[in-house]
Amino acid sequence: MNWGGSYSYSWTQPPPRRRITTSRTELLHLGAAYAVLTTCLLLVFSGNTFLGSGFAPPGLSGISVTLVVVSALAALTGFVAHEMAHKIVAERLGFWAEFRASTYGLMMALFTSIIGFIFAAPGATVVGGMSGADRRNWGRTSLAGPLTNVAFAAVFYGASIAAFQLGSVVFKWLLVLAFINAWFGTFNLFPFGVLDGRKVFSWNRGVWAGAITLTGVAVAITVLALYIFVTPLLSL
Repeated sequence: MNWGGSYSYSWTQPPPRRRITTSRTELLHLGAAYAVLTTCLLLVFSGNTFLGSGFAPPGLSGISVTLVVVSALAALTGFVAHEMAHKIVAERLGFWAEFRASTYGLMMALFTSIIGFIFAAPGATVVGGMSGADRRNWGRTSLAGPLTNVAFAAVFYGASIAAFQLGSVVFKWLLVLAFINAWFGTFNLFPFGVLDGRKVFSWNRGVWAGAITLTGVAVAITVLALYIFVTPLLSL
């Protein structure tokens, strides 16, 4: 997700530039959001929730180190890489962009994960200097996040196939990582509210349709693979 000029700034914006920059404030916000989201994923994967049913593939839920690593990777690729893609594209286009965490969104993520599912809006990349009427640049900046997710989904899916052929149980987790990225990319392309899809849709409906079809197919493929290769193990 990314926000525009309606956001209330409380920091000084440097002149627009085309090189990638950051600040101590951005790193603190990004680090806090990453830590919270990793914790939320860990809670849900492990099943330590009120609902008591995690999403850990059979045979791996008891390995805490594995759970921590997978949760951290899911948050890193699904969330951090997504937001940094927005930032990089915006700054390459000549605008100032930094991530800012949402306290309310992080609290909501923690609350829902304790229940047994995750509804996360940990924050967004704030873009300064881009006109609200500049649909093309907004669309390109917004599209970068979901496309990064689908790229990671493809990498994890390919790795899961290789791991499966080698007989490694790691393939289950790689499929989970592929699904998380595919779903996160698809969700963010919904054309509503502050989601990326609204800006992409406003810029170019054909591009939006192609993008959400691509991420949707990725979701379908990963869900089907999880159902075929992981679900049967539940009865073992």
